[in-house]
Amino acid sequence: MSKPTVSEMAIFKTLTPAGQYAAVVLDGLRGEERQFFADTIEKMAGIWANMPKTYETEGQGQEALARLHWFTGGCDWWLVEKDSDPDGEGQIQAFGIADLGMGFRELGYINLVEILDVDGAELDFHFTPVTVGEILKGE
Repeated sequence: MSKPTVSEMAIFKTLTPAGQYAAVVLDGLRGEERQFFADTIEKMAGIWANMPKTYETEGQGQEALARLHWFTGGCDWWLVEKDSDPDGEGQIQAFGIADLGMGFRELGYINLVEILDVDGAELDFHFTPVTVGEILKGE
């Protein structure tokens, strides 16, 4: 069985709300489905490591890919680009689409810390990248 690296675990922790992270680390990695969770941590860390940085998808318009998705109740967030972290203070924002359950989806900057603080929010382990156009069409 492969185990996530320290680096992969650190990235995964920055992408998952505290409750989801604890469930994966304390239960998932120790249970019968531990390989699924180990693979998921590796997959999410890889997606994050290879995600375009600010402005790298400029010009792609609605063909730009959303690579990560969080959800809760009636809200969804999809990330297209991660911030380049120019101040070295850690990743706190990204560019993507937010649907806060008010009947419309909006492109803009998303604060990752706020997503992780939303009660019940979860990182979607089964999300398949999709274009911005497809997400906006789903309003």
